[in-house]
Amino acid sequence: MKTFLRLAGLIRPFFWWMLLASIAGFAATGSGIGLLVTSAFIIAKAALQPPMAALQIGIAGIRFFGIARGVLRYAERLISHNTTFRILARLRLWFYDAVEPLAPARLLSFRSGDLLQRIVDDIQSLENIYVRVLAPPITAFMTAILVWALIGVWSPAAALVTLAFHLAAGIGLPMLTARLGRGINVSIMKLRALQQVQMVDFTQGIGELTVYGQLEGYRAGMQANEEEILRLQKKSSWIEGMQESMTGICMNGAVLGVLLVLLPEVPEGKLSGITLAVIMLAVMASFEAFAPLSAAAGRLEADIHAGDRLFEIIDAKPEVTAPAKPLPFPENHAICLRNLSFSYPGSTEKTLDGVTIDIPKGKHVAIVGPSGGGKSTVTSLLMRFWNTAPGELSIGETDISAFDPEELRRNMSLVSQRTYLFGETVRENLLLAKPDACEQDLVSALGSAGIGHFTKRLDNWVGQHGMQLSGGERQRIAIARMILQDAPVVILDEATASLDMPTERAVSRTIDALTAGKTLLTITHRLHGMERFDRIYVLDKGRVVEEGSHEELIQEKGLYQAMWSLQHMSAAPSS
Repeated sequence: MKTFLRLAGLIRPFFWWMLLASIAGFAATGSGIGLLVTSAFIIAKAALQPPMAALQIGIAGIRFFGIARGVLRYAERLISHNTTFRILARLRLWFYDAVEPLAPARLLSFRSGDLLQRIVDDIQSLENIYVRVLAPPITAFMTAILVWALIGVWSPAAALVTLAFHLAAGIGLPMLTARLGRGINVSIMKLRALQQVQMVDFTQGIGELTVYGQLEGYRAGMQANEEEILRLQKKSSWIEGMQESMTGICMNGAVLGVLLVLLPEVPEGKLSGITLAVIMLAVMASFEAFAPLSAAAGRLEADIHAGDRLFEIIDAKPEVTAPAKPLPFPENHAICLRNLSFSYPGSTEKTLDGVTIDIPKGKHVAIVGPSGGGKSTVTSLLMRFWNTAPGELSIGETDISAFDPEELRRNMSLVSQRTYLFGETVRENLLLAKPDACEQDLVSALGSAGIGHFTKRLDNWVGQHGMQLSGGERQRIAIARMILQDAPVVILDEATASLDMPTERAVSRTIDALTAGKTLLTITHRLHGMERFDRIYVLDKGRVVEEGSHEELIQEKGLYQAMWSLQHMSAAPSS
């Protein structure tokens, strides 16, 4: 109930539009009742062969209600769906605004396929609440009151019989449907979420599945999941068919009950045959308003489950928040780590253990070491993806927590190993770094990044994740974004690890030229061209085990010298 009330509260700005849609739905249903009532009146009256003038009121009523029913039903659909789509658009923006501050720390526990399912399908399923749950009961309630009042004019007893069957169709049947279908739609949603995850994993990991001989087994698991979804859908369809039949039974029961109450009054002259026919058709037509209620009850459990899944993310507190009075980014952007330690949530093992690193303003510094040594964790802490733990992390002698995270990231340009490109044009991907960049800015950045020929491809689609481009082209676009951002601090986190040797050297030369005079931190495990760095820190198992220039570290004959020798021996051609 709490989740339902929270979801209902989200439509507060649209309350009057939803109420207008309900009133339009009631008016359309009332017009349908009026159409059948006047039709019954004309047919019954005409059988007595009265003067034509006696039928004029009925004829006018048929014309009015026939036109009104179509117009009002169209208006009800137009208002309700237009309002619902606006609500869904607002929900998506609301959800994205809530999710963005959670990335990446709080989202690591969610798989990408599951997040996609929540953003797309779970929000889309909330359409049922606003179109089929909130509005129809209001329409049904107003219809029941209208029919009860109309029939009560001739027979209070018949009005009570009709009301009883309305309650059965509007409350009893939805409760029965909800009980029979309990857990079915929720299970379908869970299986669809799993299906989304399986599809993403299958698409991205088809190579690994093939290599390890698990392709057929994984496909069998996906097939079993799909078969279970189909089985539950068939059961849901059976319940849906049953509820439609039961609504028809309630309607027939109401007609029969009213007929039994009113039929004895016809021979006594208390009620004419024409009036009886009018009342019967009015009772039948009134059940149009109750038909959607059972289906809504069957879907409500799944919709609330979708809301729970959304609020699970919405209610999470961001790992990093901006201070109440953030300080401006300092002119002196020297970076200092002092006795810094860090452990990821849920882990007792220290990823960083008492790390001390100095990166003076305008200097080029490298952090190297074996994979898993904690190098990329330094990047995450500098970009404030995580809060710092015991120790000190400062920029310009000011603790990093004193800055607004967004302001901090605008002044620190990150080029990582996996450059993410959106499924957009080259232009749109470049403008992420500088939304107000002019054409000349883009051309200059591409030229400086060594891909000047891309100026003719600015409006070309790069494909999902940039798959239309080579690895080297994606990295150079990342460098072009770095140029456009023009941040005083540049961080390269394995930026050239996925490139071949000639491309890596070309990209490195480009970066060195572009970052002259800027503070540069390079994180890598590939020891090529290390002579160009002012200082090198060797990180192993979360500790700084060596530091110095390339020449000094080679002479120490420690871990750095062993890594350098191994890599250069493996790179040397065999005789």
